Amino acid sequence: MNIADFGDVALHYRVDGPEDGAPVVFANSLGTDFRLWDKVLPLLPAGLRIIRYDKRGHGLSSCPPAPYSMGALVHDVERLLDLLKVRDCVFVGLSIGGMIAQGLAIKRLDLVRALVLSNTGAKIGTKELWETRVAGVRAGGIESLADPVMERWFSKGFRETPELALWRNMLVRQPAEGYIGCSQAISGTDFYTPTSGLRLPVLGIAGSEDGSTPPDLVKETVDLVPGSKFHLIRKAGHLPCVEAPEEYASVLTQFLRDVGHV
Repeated sequence: MNIADFGDVALHYRVDGPEDGAPVVFANSLGTDFRLWDKVLPLLPAGLRIIRYDKRGHGLSSCPPAPYSMGALVHDVERLLDLLKVRDCVFVGLSIGGMIAQGLAIKRLDLVRALVLSNTGAKIGTKELWETRVAGVRAGGIESLADPVMERWFSKGFRETPELALWRNMLVRQPAEGYIGCSQAISGTDFYTPTSGLRLPVLGIAGSEDGSTPPDLVKETVDLVPGSKFHLIRKAGHLPCVEAPEEYASVLTQFLRDVGHV
């Protein structure tokens, strides 16, 4: 177990693969920890240096008081990658992780050579939506939102499997303060203009049944960057890396090959 203590926050992270492997960094969604990627990683090419971390207020990372800004979330992973001496990574971000990916590429292009923007947007939801979500968590905890979140996260077929309970448990066991802080960071973020200035390889991945970041939002976001690619995973929701890991890994592997990362 690795902890990077930066004083204001301590990040739990994990590195798999050889020290000299091509780096691929994964950033997970709101309400999950880095186990989000467990099904995909064994299906990727050997020899990659795979870096995962729990963002502040999630998993085993520390939970500073809310609110958080997107700038703080970007700065957290920026410091982690500097600590690990990472340069020219492919950064894979899902949902809020995809917003962090955009922010990092805008700020530190030396760290990022290509982006995978999965189930995300340059702007997600409205200020009012996030204020309502935060008020709900303050009043009734994450448990009060858990069932509607499962409906947005997963396809109907997946929701009928026993595995759903594991993801529901992961969600409700995240610190409420961390969920609130990250919700506030999403609420305050609009990357449409800065993301449109990016010039690097971008792959968008969407799930056809995604109730949080619908395919049109993902495609609209990646289309901001000239030459970007887009892939729709059918019969999957907001977390296609969980519902369709083989297809997800296949698309990701092809992108890594296309950008010369494997």
